[in-house]
Amino acid sequence: MKDLFESLCARPGIFYLPRAEESMEKWAMVACDQYTAQKEKWLEADKAVGRSPSALRLIIPEAFLEESDRRVPEAQAAMEDYLSSGVLRQAVDGMVLVRRTTQSGTRLGLVMTVDLECYDYSPSSHSLIRPTEGTIVSRIPPRQKVRRGAKVELSHVLLLCDDPNRTVIEPVDQMRDQLRPLYDTKLLLGGGRAQGWAVEDEETLSRIASAIRALKDSLPENGILFAVGDGNHSLATAKAHWEEVKARLPESERADHPARFAMVELMNIYDAALVFEPIHRVLFDVTGRQALDMLKEADVRQDGEQPDLILVCKAGDIPLRIGKPLHSLPVGTVQKLLDRQKELKLDYVHGEDAVRQLVAAGQNVGILLPPMDKATLFPAVEKNGPLPRKTFSMGEANEKRYYMEARRITRE
Repeated sequence: MKDLFESLCARPGIFYLPRAEESMEKWAMVACDQYTAQKEKWLEADKAVGRSPSALRLIIPEAFLEESDRRVPEAQAAMEDYLSSGVLRQAVDGMVLVRRTTQSGTRLGLVMTVDLECYDYSPSSHSLIRPTEGTIVSRIPPRQKVRRGAKVELSHVLLLCDDPNRTVIEPVDQMRDQLRPLYDTKLLLGGGRAQGWAVEDEETLSRIASAIRALKDSLPENGILFAVGDGNHSLATAKAHWEEVKARLPESERADHPARFAMVELMNIYDAALVFEPIHRVLFDVTGRQALDMLKEADVRQDGEQPDLILVCKAGDIPLRIGKPLHSLPVGTVQKLLDRQKELKLDYVHGEDAVRQLVAAGQNVGILLPPMDKATLFPAVEKNGPLPRKTFSMGEANEKRYYMEARRITRE
C-alpha cells in the first residue's frame, strides 16, 4: 500500500479512536493554540468533560503553558493509561474522510500522514511541504516537552492543496456511503459537528495517490505540493522531534520510524466552506495615543472611506489608512512596527468580538486587520516565501480542527 504513495510526501497511517462506549463529544477538543487569552474557555471545556476520557487530557492548552512542568507528565501519563486500558484502540489502517460543519458551512478533509523529510520551515525553504507564515523558532521547545516521551500524537495541523479541479478529496466524499462510519458527533465550545469515515480499500487509496501525483507533476518550478494552513508550529515541533530521534537511529531504521511521519488533515483551498479570517492584534496596557505612536513610521492617518486597519479603543474606533507601507500587506506593516516594541505585551486574537471584549476589560487597544484572498496564497508563498506571521486564520477559533484521531509515534 505504501508503494502507491512513493515520493508523494503523504501516505496512509494507522489511527486510533476511543472505544465505542466513550462520548465522542467529550473526547474531541479544540486546538491547543486557541483561546490563549481566554482561560475561561478552557475551564468551561474542563467542566464539560468532567471525568470522561478526553483529548483535553493529552494536550497542554497554550493558555496554561506556565504550568507545563506539571501538565506535561500528566498528559503523558494519560496517554499511557488510555492505551493500556483500551480507551484508545486502533480504528483505521488507511485514511479518514472528515466532514466538518461549522457556521461557515460543511468542509471536507482527509486525515493522513506526511513525511517530515519533505517539510522545511526555514524562510528560504523550497520543500514540497512549506509553511505559509513565518515560524517562531522559540515557540518550538515548549511543545517539544510534550512530544518527547509521548507515545501518541494528536493533531490540529491543516494542510492545504491547490486543487481547483477537486480531484483528491471530493471524489472520496462522493462515495462516503460505501465507507465504514467512524464517528458523528457534536463538538464542545460551539465547534459544530464532525463526521468521519474509514478510507481503507486499495482502489480508493490508489485513486487518491494518483490525484496527488498529478498535482505534484503539474507544479511550477519551486512549487508547493502542500501548504501548512494551520498548526505550523505543531508540525515544526514534530520535525524538530524527528531530527532528534533520527540522530540516534542507525540508517536502516530511519525509513519507516513512526516519528518520521506526522498526522495531518488535508483540505482543498478551494473548499467553499474554508474561510480565511484575519488574525487581529490586542496590545495590553497601552493607550490609543501610544498605539498611534507605534504606527507613526507608516504614516497612518484617519480614513473612514478606505481604511487599511481599525484601531479599537475604549473611546471608540479609529479607522486608519497606511501612507507609507513597509510590506505589501497591511498586516506585514503592522507586525514589523509592533516587533520593534520590545516591552509590548501582545496577543493574536481570532474574531472581532473577542478583540472588543479584551479592549473593554482593561487598558488595552485592539487592531482589526482585513482578510486576504485565499486564491493568492500559493503563488504568494512560492514567490516571496512565508507571509508575516499570524497573517490569516482558517475560520474562527471554534472552526479549527478538533483533536479526534490519535497515532503512535514510538515503536510499540
